[in-house]
Amino acid sequence: MVEIGYALSSEEHPPDDLVDHAVAAEATGFEHALISDHYHPWVERQDEAPFAWSVLGAIARETDDLRVGTGVTCPFQRYHPAVVAQAGATVADMFDGRFFLGVGTGENLNEHVTGEGWPAFDVRAERLAESVEAIRELWTGEHVTYRGDHVTVEDAKLFTLPDETPPVFVSGTGPKSAAMAGEIGDGLVSTAPVGEFVDRFREGGEGPRYGQVTVCYADDAASARETAAEYWPNGASPGSINWELRTPKDIEGATERVDEDLIAEKVVCGPDADDHIEQIERFVGAGFDHVYVHQVGPDQSAFFEFYESEILPSFG
Repeated sequence: MVEIGYALSSEEHPPDDLVDHAVAAEATGFEHALISDHYHPWVERQDEAPFAWSVLGAIARETDDLRVGTGVTCPFQRYHPAVVAQAGATVADMFDGRFFLGVGTGENLNEHVTGEGWPAFDVRAERLAESVEAIRELWTGEHVTYRGDHVTVEDAKLFTLPDETPPVFVSGTGPKSAAMAGEIGDGLVSTAPVGEFVDRFREGGEGPRYGQVTVCYADDAASARETAAEYWPNGASPGSINWELRTPKDIEGATERVDEDLIAEKVVCGPDADDHIEQIERFVGAGFDHVYVHQVGPDQSAFFEFYESEILPSFG
């Protein structure tokens, strides 16, 4: 059995619209949602990057049952883990058991803004593991002094805490990060339907596995491909480009040859329900038990109508 969710794309939509989309997702029948936590959009055409934690507070007040998490937050550079612990605890209190914290090793695109440089993956992985440990300690409500090799928290105590400590889900977009998710996380978040990632996660732990499907619904496939190529060219670029480049302009340069045919190989484009169902089932077949769907482009209303009538009944 798979649970279907919705991706709140903060790179493409202003904050009030994101809140409206979360409300619409709940009304449509989506059971969970993940919001991206960016300082910059991937490319300037996307044109948005609101502060995800402010949006989360508004979503908490406007929804009743939808479970919502970050998809994902880098908790150690642009933010300090003590700040993420406080933000997560406050939002979890507002969601009353419906919030989960998704974390990962981040992208240069968002994290270089503090001027600290961009560490190699192994260093970022060590920082992530220490940050998760420090966050969990702070969520106990005790006074915490934490001194790791990369992370320091000095005599800190959180006073606003939820009744239920939220789970921590860890991004795994490769074998190493998926294995780390099993070691330090309560669940896995990934963007690729790769069974090896789920296997590596399960070697170290158990928990829900969330996979993101990217689609572009429109009345006809041609207009969907055009929209996807315009708004989401990064969807057809190698992961290393998205992790390592510094600015939206850099990513635009790296994806300037992405055309409609190429994006259609990576993004499900058009109104064929079977194509959407097949892509979700690819994740299910790889071992994911939660799949959340990212609709590219401005038109979210038609997407909700299509999924309510044509897609969600297949997974009810």
